[in-house]
Amino acid sequence: MRHLLLILAALCAATAALAEPRDLRQLNSGIEGRGWEGVGRVDFGSEGFCTGVLVAPDLVLTAGHCLYDKTSGLRFEAPEIRFNAGLRNGRASAYRAVKHAVLHPRYRFTRTTDASQVRNDVALLQLAHPIRTSEVLPFGTAERPAPGAAISVVSYAHDRAEAPSLQDACEVIDRRRGVLVMSCAADFGASGAPVFSMDSGEPRIVSLISAKAESGGVPVSLGTSLAEPLAVLMVELKAQTRFKRAGAGDRPSGAKFLRP
Repeated sequence: MRHLLLILAALCAATAALAEPRDLRQLNSGIEGRGWEGVGRVDFGSEGFCTGVLVAPDLVLTAGHCLYDKTSGLRFEAPEIRFNAGLRNGRASAYRAVKHAVLHPRYRFTRTTDASQVRNDVALLQLAHPIRTSEVLPFGTAERPAPGAAISVVSYAHDRAEAPSLQDACEVIDRRRGVLVMSCAADFGASGAPVFSMDSGEPRIVSLISAKAESGGVPVSLGTSLAEPLAVLMVELKAQTRFKRAGAGDRPSGAKFLRP
């Protein structure tokens, strides 16, 4: 990408924090968080987390690299993943275990990051039981926005892990080959955070936060466009569920996740 230098691995890596933007607002109360309950914290065992977003009563999108142990490179097992919808100050609007976790077939986990990884850095989690409450509603998706478009991000991070934060004043800087370059804040734990467009009058997901980078010495965040990856993930999920119903058992995975 023109003038873009990746400075760190995807946001599952432990990194130095960015200065917190003045327009990043923590949603500490029920009133502040109303309407955003479909965004939640995705926990991996007892060790780490990413951000995820509900796109159907039983489906959550997050970043693909969150499903890997950065040290060993081994896959994290689906039964050890939990989605906490609208988690705020120790309580969630809904808690759900995960029964299936699928990655984009072209995603390859490595300990460094490049644009090709960001493009496919998406995972789809199927919950053990759907979330069907009037409080927690799935979000729709929209086409990727053009450069200059206003966007918003709702995320958890290492220094604000107990409540989501909203940044509603960032924009798309550039887009190419399925990758969005954005001015939105990104920090440890924000992997998988949904990027929203409000063009339709309601929030629609247009990207997921994957990594942070520098452009001309200015911190930026990188995310994937969603239309093609989401369609591919739905096919992968159907294939996996058919595979398991046929009695083939769980696919091999690896050791417990250490840090998202």
